[in-house]
Amino acid sequence: MDRKVRLAVIGIGSALVLIAIIIILAIVKMLTPSDEVMPLSEYYQIEDKEVVLILQDQIYEEKGILIDGKVYIDYDTVIQEFNHRFYWDYNENVLTYTLPDEIIRADASSSTYTVTKSMIETEREYEYPIAEVFVDRVYLSLDFVQQYSDLTFQYYKDPNRVVIDYKWGDYLYTEVSKATQLRYEPDIKSPILLELPVGTGLVYVDTEEAPEKGFIKVMTEDGVKGYIKKKATKESAYQTLESTYQEPEYSAQSRSKKINLVFHQVFNQDANAGLEDLIDDTKGVNVVSPTWFSIDDVSGTITSLASEKYVTRANARGLEVWALVNDFNTEVNMKQLLSYTSRRDTLSNALIEKALDYKLNGINIDFEKIPSEAGVDYIQFLRELSVKCRNNGIVLSVDNYVPSPYTEYYDREEQGKVVDYLIAMAYDEYHGNSEEAGPVASIGFVSDAVNNMLKVVPKEKIIIAIPFYTRLWKEGADGSLSSETYAMSPAAELIKNNGVEAKWDDVKGCYYVEYNKDGDTYKMWQEEDKSIEEKMKVIYDADVAGVAEWKLGLENESVWNVIIRYLN
Repeated sequence: MDRKVRLAVIGIGSALVLIAIIIILAIVKMLTPSDEVMPLSEYYQIEDKEVVLILQDQIYEEKGILIDGKVYIDYDTVIQEFNHRFYWDYNENVLTYTLPDEIIRADASSSTYTVTKSMIETEREYEYPIAEVFVDRVYLSLDFVQQYSDLTFQYYKDPNRVVIDYKWGDYLYTEVSKATQLRYEPDIKSPILLELPVGTGLVYVDTEEAPEKGFIKVMTEDGVKGYIKKKATKESAYQTLESTYQEPEYSAQSRSKKINLVFHQVFNQDANAGLEDLIDDTKGVNVVSPTWFSIDDVSGTITSLASEKYVTRANARGLEVWALVNDFNTEVNMKQLLSYTSRRDTLSNALIEKALDYKLNGINIDFEKIPSEAGVDYIQFLRELSVKCRNNGIVLSVDNYVPSPYTEYYDREEQGKVVDYLIAMAYDEYHGNSEEAGPVASIGFVSDAVNNMLKVVPKEKIIIAIPFYTRLWKEGADGSLSSETYAMSPAAELIKNNGVEAKWDDVKGCYYVEYNKDGDTYKMWQEEDKSIEEKMKVIYDADVAGVAEWKLGLENESVWNVIIRYLN
């Protein structure tokens, strides 16, 4: 063979061998797992004294902090994720947690806390501060939070992290069958987070995701989440994560018989003296609620029209007295009153003192002016008052608007847990400020009130309040609209005097009257025995705790015969 040809062949062969070697090396490199390690400090990206919060299998966006070796987490996370009953007073820097029979309080940076059962506080010591404040951020001891919350946690060092379990149920677990690595991404070239020996327990994360490149997404017991080759694990199986936490039980001071409560509007002491004459015309009433108390100022003091003689006479007639307190004083800012711990205490203690002094059977809260921004403060007031009422044998009832989107902040569901009775004011469907004429309480309005209350409150705590009044609407020729309130008998007399016939309206569940006078149109949806009976049928079918009526003295005497038929 020609020498040049031989050299060419050798050169081509050498080139092919070199190319083959390069290809083989590239393939080997491609198939060789990376041994790069990502430090966990880089993985978690936290600063000194910060603590990563791992909620179940998710790394939480907020960080905790480490103070003297103890984990603290921010207040907002506590109430949003773990326990909404913790309450922080930003005005006086006080933490409150309310149990069924105790009010627990701690000042910021203090290891001393107080326990109140009625109106007397006792001091106790904790190992370290329960709450700390840093400018506008509040942090609570996780140890303390755990005592009253349905959660467990485990703290790990280097770097600081805490794994918190609080959602219970079935989770998919597996175990390492062959020593391998946990990687940051589902790729053998991704950095290594941990070396996993045989027997390491893992929980599946995002189980709806299909395996990628043979990897599955998992998390270790100490909160490191990443990817592992599926072939390096045993067959997966569901395990049940169970709680051992005992939810506090709020005992209700309920009555064995259906409640028939009538509100008694009292403007002065002379009105107290008129109770007997009014009650003598009733049948089946077992609770009377006089409007005795009113908030006087933002500090929480109250005015009172209470009468010992009134209670004695009512009790002698078999009536319990649940005295009402209202928030109708327009000069009192309810947010300013209820968001201060000391002011809430002043108010609740004043009510308990009056109840004890006058031997009241119950207290009725009629706060109708709560602004939305004071919703959480109002609920906290009810929690605290409920403790004091429960420990003194005083029934706590709360008047509520019928459920609606714009009154959700009244939190009827939480009320249904902590108070004894919720009274739904199923009236004023159309009221004095309405832009059009309509009934005070159509049957649909009452039915919706019952059904929507039942969605969030146990039926044995629901009382439905119905009206003993109606409105005469005047639609002026000039387009104006006004109304006057009429008791039952005067309304019937008005219809008679105007020579018109009331016609039954099946849709509204009441009689309807319309007539013209002096160029104006008058309309009335009348409340009387038949309309009340339609409402009582709804209340009876729902088997709720009872009925209430606004107000004593506006009714026809005959209406009591209707009501009592539906209370057994």
